[in-house]
Amino acid sequence: MFSVLRGFPQTASRVRTNVVLHDHRSNIHSKPPREKIGPGQMLFAMSMFAVTLLAPAGWIMHHIPEYRQRTHPPANKTSANSIM
Repeated sequence: MFSVLRGFPQTASRVRTNVVLHDHRSNIHSKPPREKIGPGQMLFAMSMFAVTLLAPAGWIMHHIPEYRQRTHPPANKTSANSIM
């Protein structure tokens, strides 16, 4: 009986896997784009992606010296005693 019960979850997971793969394949299209974009629009889109990805990293790298010089707040000894 135990071997019969073990087979059910495996069968259910196989069915769910087939459904997920089937749904994923339905989103793939092989048609050409409806509207072609020009080189100016392509340049604008790529530059926005670059700025969006690189600006936060640049900000952090620019401010590393400030982060290193910042003093850490002193440890509060009263809070350590209140826990015990």
